[in-house]
Amino acid sequence: MKKNIIFTTILSFISTVFFAQSHSRFPQPDFQSGYVFPEQYFRTPNEAFWSYFDIFLLVALMSFVAWAVIKKQVRWPVIVTSIISIAYFGFFRYGCICSVGSLQNVVLSLVGGIHIPLFVVLLFILPIVFALFFGRVFCAGVCPLGALQEIVNIKNYQLSKAVTGVLSVFPWIYLGFAVLFAITHSGFIICRYDPFVGIFRLGGATPLIAFGVVLLIISIFTGRPFCRFICPYGAILSVFSRFSFYQVKITKKECINCDLCYNACPVDAIRPPYENKVKESRSEGVKRILRYVVFLPLMIAAGAITMLMLSDRLSRMNEDVRLYHAVVEHQANPQMRQSLKLEAFFGQEVKTVDDLFAVSEIIKADFRRFSRIIGGFLGLVIGLTLIGLSTKRTRKTYDIDDANCICCGRCFSYCPQNLS
Repeated sequence: MKKNIIFTTILSFISTVFFAQSHSRFPQPDFQSGYVFPEQYFRTPNEAFWSYFDIFLLVALMSFVAWAVIKKQVRWPVIVTSIISIAYFGFFRYGCICSVGSLQNVVLSLVGGIHIPLFVVLLFILPIVFALFFGRVFCAGVCPLGALQEIVNIKNYQLSKAVTGVLSVFPWIYLGFAVLFAITHSGFIICRYDPFVGIFRLGGATPLIAFGVVLLIISIFTGRPFCRFICPYGAILSVFSRFSFYQVKITKKECINCDLCYNACPVDAIRPPYENKVKESRSEGVKRILRYVVFLPLMIAAGAITMLMLSDRLSRMNEDVRLYHAVVEHQANPQMRQSLKLEAFFGQEVKTVDDLFAVSEIIKADFRRFSRIIGGFLGLVIGLTLIGLSTKRTRKTYDIDDANCICCGRCFSYCPQNLS
């Protein structure tokens, strides 16, 4: 009896699915007798439920990691969190929408006045709030992009301070361009060029999947290359993490300078002892500060001018601007082969070339305006980075660089003070 009930249920489900598919593929017959088909109701997934379940799980996992690395100083919860994040946020939710990509939605909402759902705002805000209180616990293993790199990492080859200093500027540059293209309605480049979304979706553009695979291979030998040198959201979190109220400590006991934690850190976020033996005089210190005061405005101006010079080229990332240039090129050479977009434009009678020109000029003006601001910001970032590389502070023991620490907890088990 039970087998018959199960068999009937399965058969009913299959027939319902088949009918729904065939109903959408083939039109219903049109009876002349006035017969009216009954309305069909098909249950759709409750996307609102899953969206807010994402928020619940996000908060729960970040709290779990914060408890582990701040309170208990253990690493195993980070591994557990990474596995859950890869399985749920990665493969089940296809890596979208994530906190990293939500940056563009929030920027477009603030500048363009476009309404976005509350859960998207929460995805963006909550990791920042946790970073302000507990450091980059989101990066530890809650972010599926970072978790994927964390799981494959088995060896750490440290890069020089100069190399990491230069490469650490790229997330800010990426952030600047992502904001620029978002506020000019030219595209979400963070989502478009996500190297791991193709892996999570088991398909996509071959070059991006190949890039993601290369990053994972690099992650085997050095920690988190995407998080450290590409991720724009990680750059934002690093600012708030620098001033976090509760910061990760390698040990609650006195450091004995054994350097085991320094060698274990996969992201070079532990600073070794440094004793500045060459003490500069007061006048030399004042002169150095004045040089910095002059240097920063020059870098800001240089960044603004450079981006302004590039603004017209960058504006071609916008579809309307690109279409206008294609129309002009076709008018100059009518024999050239038309693309599908050109055929669609010339085939419609709604928008003229003059209308397209007016829209293009407005977009170019937006690019010139916002490019100056973003260029000045990037100049400031590069200037501060160069100043930071040239500044050395006295340290007598190993300590954590809170801005770069991803709260992975690897250093805990290597410290002999934690074993005693």
